[in-house]
Amino acid sequence: MALKLAALLIGTALAMGGACIAQTPVRAHGTAPDVFAIPDAALGDPPTFIVYGDMRFTDVRESVATNPGARQALVARIAAEKPGALLLTGDIPWHGGDQEDYRVYREETAAWREARLRVYPVLGNHEFSGCADAACLENWWQAFPEFRGRRWYSVALGTRIRALALDSNAPLIPGSPQRAWLEQQIEDLPATVRFVILAMHHPPIADEALWVVRSNEHGLTTYLSTIAPHSTARFVVCGAHVHNYERFEQDGVVYLVSGGGGAKPLAVARGPADQYQDPDFPNFHYLRFQLAGDELSAEMIRLTDYGARSPHEWAVKDRFTVRAHAR
Repeated sequence: MALKLAALLIGTALAMGGACIAQTPVRAHGTAPDVFAIPDAALGDPPTFIVYGDMRFTDVRESVATNPGARQALVARIAAEKPGALLLTGDIPWHGGDQEDYRVYREETAAWREARLRVYPVLGNHEFSGCADAACLENWWQAFPEFRGRRWYSVALGTRIRALALDSNAPLIPGSPQRAWLEQQIEDLPATVRFVILAMHHPPIADEALWVVRSNEHGLTTYLSTIAPHSTARFVVCGAHVHNYERFEQDGVVYLVSGGGGAKPLAVARGPADQYQDPDFPNFHYLRFQLAGDELSAEMIRLTDYGARSPHEWAVKDRFTVRAHAR
């Protein structure tokens, strides 16, 4: 049975000790997943959401693995933007086993609580650093209690956008529980949904760097290439992990790498398929999306003076539009 947004009861729950407000999940009858929902009016005018990842919150004395100045500047800028939703694509702490890193996260993102931002995180590989999986997940769920028990989940960003938060640390291959959940989510999309945002840490497509795209994520490109031409919705995949910015389009699906949240920058060799070819480096940044009719516009907002004191300078370094399929 397709999920009917009109049937969702909307509520809010303030995260205990966290730095976010998330919509109360409502279990749809006959389906396993929980769907967090935000009403259209709450997304702003125009509807706006932000995506970024790879912050590595930790002690400010650590300035090699992460740049605390850039990290804090991005947090403050995003708080000032007051988006309708904020998607964090992983590696939020530097070490998931260190509760002190989560304390720094809560401290540095206090402005998000003050702005009452709705924050939707996904798990990165650093969330599993320095502890056994069970202990790491417990630290994660203490930081984000409204998502307890969920390693992946769905968010209705109004009636026209659906965000699917994935865990690329867990199997995404055909037949896995997460893949089955993903396929069911897409099959059950309401007819009102025009755009689907897949938020995940490890990207399915990326330029060459110090690693290669893993088979766990690469298989998603085949799946999306198969379903995208027949779907009434357009798909945008937002990954991170590579500490830079990249943009691709394959078979009608937009693939983004947004790992500029503060972690140690990583230079990449940009291939011809990368639609972003600006040589500026490093790229501390975030992505801002706005919905206007049947068009989803996006901008990469780059911190241009990451070594300076406040006030900082910012620049729009990339801009593109995703158009919904004609009906």
